[in-house]
Amino acid sequence: MTQTSELDLASSQSSEISLTSAEFKANPYPTFARLRACDPVYQYASSDDAHTTWLVTRYADAEMVLQDARFVKDRQHLSSPLGPRHPPSSAASPDDLFGMGLLSFDPPDHTRLRTLVNPFFTPRQLEQQRARIQAIADELIDDVAERGRMDLIEDFAFPLPMRVISEILGIPAEDRAQLHQWFKVIADVLDDPVAYQQASWCFQAVFDYVRDVIERKRQAPANDVITVLLEAEGEQISPRELVSMVFVLILTGHETTANLIGNGMLALMTHPEQLALIRDNPTLIKPAVEEFLRYHSPVTLSTFRWAREDIELGGKVIRRGDGVVVSLSSANRDETAFAQPDHPHLKRSENRHLAFGKGIHYCLGAPLARLEGQIAINTLVRRLPQLRLAVDPDTLEWRPGSTVMGVYHLPVVF
Repeated sequence: MTQTSELDLASSQSSEISLTSAEFKANPYPTFARLRACDPVYQYASSDDAHTTWLVTRYADAEMVLQDARFVKDRQHLSSPLGPRHPPSSAASPDDLFGMGLLSFDPPDHTRLRTLVNPFFTPRQLEQQRARIQAIADELIDDVAERGRMDLIEDFAFPLPMRVISEILGIPAEDRAQLHQWFKVIADVLDDPVAYQQASWCFQAVFDYVRDVIERKRQAPANDVITVLLEAEGEQISPRELVSMVFVLILTGHETTANLIGNGMLALMTHPEQLALIRDNPTLIKPAVEEFLRYHSPVTLSTFRWAREDIELGGKVIRRGDGVVVSLSSANRDETAFAQPDHPHLKRSENRHLAFGKGIHYCLGAPLARLEGQIAINTLVRRLPQLRLAVDPDTLEWRPGSTVMGVYHLPVVF
């Protein structure tokens, strides 16, 4: 699990700021504001004796790093020209989950794999899912309507995207609850090296499961994405890359959306004037979802990148071989890019947030996350007009790690 382990090591050695502390996660924005003002390219930690990890916090710098080909995802390209990756001949292992796919490849391999799955996640293709997503949202609300209360995260925000991505991929319905628990563990330990090692059992379980579901599809093809990927196995995608692809699609296909829904509803319930605005004008849902993505970005940091050459940025020199991570959350609160960045404005225009990244690694599932977020939030507001928090927002527990931004539970009454 090379890419993640490098970031874990960097995170563990930081002595000045902690991107994973409970206090920071509850409100990271003042810290990010100070970094943008005083040290926008922050020497976060040393990843080894010779190299540094840098944290980029300003919008303009973040936008540049996310698009600049001098920052690569695959460390082997520090010493070789960009070209096809030649994977080792060793047997498949849980390391393949992160190390053999879209999250860690550069062109041309990234292009090859992305081209294979892009057709399934275009806005036009996903529009065919609208009625099904709406039906799932209504079913989930029907299940809790008579209770008068629910945990908006566990009862709604996570089940909805998990059901959608499972149906798209061809994951059996009876496996979804277990997958949700496994993937929650994985997302929460990504930048904690101790917890990461302790969760090795979970990575092994997911790896074994993904290989098993692929084999079942091989024996009994169906009308789903995994079956289509299997048809491309060999020339377009290797068996190890296929395991990584299915893993990444499940992980990103529900984590981002679940946090988008939870964070968006929390923003509405803590800003009643904005809740009233969208309740009275449901057509605002598209700009509203973009604003939720900016205001509480579901993913705090970008994935890891390496500098292929010395690069000057923000008054610092990033040396060849140094690691770089972008704070998407900080860039999306940059006062030079957004007016009144610390307040949600559902009518905000020209919302060029970076919640889904930018450049060739722009989030593949962004159109699906947007569609699910729009349907989910509008349905909640329409069907539960008295929806409100059941607890003091200051008591909410934010999930650990510096990767995801979301709360564990969101108790509400209606």
